[in-house]
Amino acid sequence: MELTHFNDQGRARMVDVTDKAKTLRIARAGAAVHMRPETKTQILGGGIKKGDVLAVAQVAGIMAAKKTSDLIPMCHPLLLTGVDIAFSWADSTLQIEATVRCTGETGVEMEALTAASAAALTVYDMCKAVQRDMVITDIRLLHKEGGKSGVFDAPGQEEPK
Repeated sequence: MELTHFNDQGRARMVDVTDKAKTLRIARAGAAVHMRPETKTQILGGGIKKGDVLAVAQVAGIMAAKKTSDLIPMCHPLLLTGVDIAFSWADSTLQIEATVRCTGETGVEMEALTAASAAALTVYDMCKAVQRDMVITDIRLLHKEGGKSGVFDAPGQEEPK
């Protein structure tokens, strides 16, 4: 497979997507925050002094998706058409899913991964006074579609609804 982020001199470059067709691009990424049951109880009960943990993490994830090209050097600035962050619990592990959409020449995988990561980091930041040994894991691409490479589903992932 040819690496596309290098110019003729072997130096880094942003890939030229000028001639690519605009298509609907969708990506879903996940992250997990492992915590003690008492921390989960405080989050759900509104007992975290910094405020509503999930509401703030939701906004942080959305903002991060919009700023991905400012953080990741070779990412194109994209006009995102939708960003959503969903939370679910598996025992005392918070599961985070970020879904990002756009109509453009390049995919939104990095935006979804950045959104999930920032949401997880925000949960940690807001709860660290209660528990410093929380662990963030499983930052990964779950699904992507659009563009010439087609659909990707991580092993064990079902199609988004």
